[in-house]
Amino acid sequence: MKIIKSILGISAVLLILMVMSCNKSESYTDVHAKIKAVSSQVEFISVEELNAKIDSGDFFNLIDVREPNEFYHGYIPGSINIPRGFLEFKIASEDFWMNEGLYLPEEGEEYILICKKGGRSTLAALAIQSIGFDKVKVVTGGWKQWELTYPEIYEKDLDALGGHEEVEESGGC
Repeated sequence: MKIIKSILGISAVLLILMVMSCNKSESYTDVHAKIKAVSSQVEFISVEELNAKIDSGDFFNLIDVREPNEFYHGYIPGSINIPRGFLEFKIASEDFWMNEGLYLPEEGEEYILICKKGGRSTLAALAIQSIGFDKVKVVTGGWKQWELTYPEIYEKDLDALGGHEEVEESGGC
């Protein structure tokens, strides 16, 4: 009887320890530490690979997760602006895609995310992967790397913001 009670007691302690360790949430010193930690969970694509996909006519959804005031000052032709804060709400919304003049992407389509330098799009990729999107890539170096590598290949729509006045950027990643 003592052996059974001992085994049950040890089992209960082990079960409690397992449950406590499972509920442990990650904490990071700053956002850059978090981005570095989660980068292994995301697939990356270089700007050269992205440009080759564009040139070859491959089909994919290019989503720019920067804020509109960043996007309209320069973006890759064919990209759709969905700021990171709205991404999970809009990416699967038929109304959003119809308002963009496009169809709702089908399940299993590829998504390539871009932001200023790659941080926001890394976190955005992780977010949409968690809601079922499995073909997601992030542009290494983001818009800044694209702009340096392909300074002639971009569009801008400053009139969408009411003119040509330079605005302060949002977010640093």
